[in-house]
Amino acid sequence: MSDRIVPKLMTPVKLVFEASVGRNYERYLRALSEGRFVGGRCAQTGRVYVPPRAASPVSGLPTEGTVDLADTGMLTTFCVIRIPFEGQRLVPPYVFGAIVLDGADMPIYHLVSGCPLESIRMGMRVRAVWKPEAERGPTLESVRYFEPTNEADAPYSAYAEHL
Repeated sequence: MSDRIVPKLMTPVKLVFEASVGRNYERYLRALSEGRFVGGRCAQTGRVYVPPRAASPVSGLPTEGTVDLADTGMLTTFCVIRIPFEGQRLVPPYVFGAIVLDGADMPIYHLVSGCPLESIRMGMRVRAVWKPEAERGPTLESVRYFEPTNEADAPYSAYAEHL
């Protein structure tokens, strides 16, 4: 027997698994493949969560069905990605932001594009740019990115509660 230490062992591995997303998340994913957003409303507070949940994280009560949401919203915060990293699909610089869809009370996170980096700002009104119907699937990648709507920015008070 050798006392030699093997620092690394490369071997092929195959891992097969199945995951079940549940009713609420399934509705959300199905809606994305249809080019729309849905959320779930808390029965007590009226807040709309995206993606929908079976129960409100605030009250613990079951949410009330599915709420159809607009594919427009406001950018509450953002980050300019300038440093490349392994597995990156986009070439820096690009912007990733928190977007509160109209009718929702919490943000989703997505790519913001369609304008110069210097013009992206908090409160900016944005809309989803969807992939063509044939390319959509049950994933947030059905949205290519969010782009400016060229509407007036949301006032600070509208997005401050989401910071």
